Amino acid sequence: MPANRQNREDLELIREAAEGAGRIALSYFKQAPQIWMKTGNSPVTEADLAADKYLKDMLLTARPDYGWISEETLDERVASSRQRFFVVDPIDGTRAFIEGQDVWCVSVAVVENGRPVAGVLDCPAREEIFTALPGFGAEQNGSAIHVQAENQPFKIAGPGAFLKRLPERFLASIEHAPYVASLAYRIAMVARGDIAGTFVRPNSHDWDLAAADLILSEAGGNVLTADGKPLAYGLRNTSTGDYRHEGLVAASGLLMDNMLAVVAETAFG
Repeated sequence: MPANRQNREDLELIREAAEGAGRIALSYFKQAPQIWMKTGNSPVTEADLAADKYLKDMLLTARPDYGWISEETLDERVASSRQRFFVVDPIDGTRAFIEGQDVWCVSVAVVENGRPVAGVLDCPAREEIFTALPGFGAEQNGSAIHVQAENQPFKIAGPGAFLKRLPERFLASIEHAPYVASLAYRIAMVARGDIAGTFVRPNSHDWDLAAADLILSEAGGNVLTADGKPLAYGLRNTSTGDYRHEGLVAASGLLMDNMLAVVAETAFG
């Protein structure tokens, strides 16, 4: 099957799956779901697990030859040699979900040869859905989205100490954006121009980033490592020895270059 057709069919599939998982998660929202703490003091709720089970059952039934990477189920990367796989976070922004905040989303991507080829963020509490395919742009609720124009005042998310390290010519036009718990949603905010960029602390995972990365790249920006390279998904990080990512920047244009310089020069706390 031609790649573009396969990607389109996969996008339709993961969009349907993300919407279904979003409905499941929404049924638990503000209903005091049961909560457990995982290793690293990270919470997981019964909503995360129910949405994850739905996604895995639906997606791997439809594509049994694809691999599977999810925050809430067994990581198959070491054992799997599959070139095409799903990357899933059933609820990105679990802490916000628990606190009754509406900024959380279901994140689903298809990755091939280390890069996302279809991506969806379904944000049911906000009735927003973001989608992207390589070469076809990014959309929110069916309308095209684009990064912020460079001549506008900049809102930037991330630690205030790092914003202050940007070149002085930027400082007068920079506003520190409020914290958003969902990293995927924060990157989507860059994609639709709500904010100009965000610093990403070390230790983010593939499931936090894959769908949002594609959405931002198709909206005119990028998620890049400190040395200016795109992320490779499903691969061990040779620096950390595991699958976590180091400090990143999500932005575009000249601002990206200057934010990368901050990440390259500074070790995140």
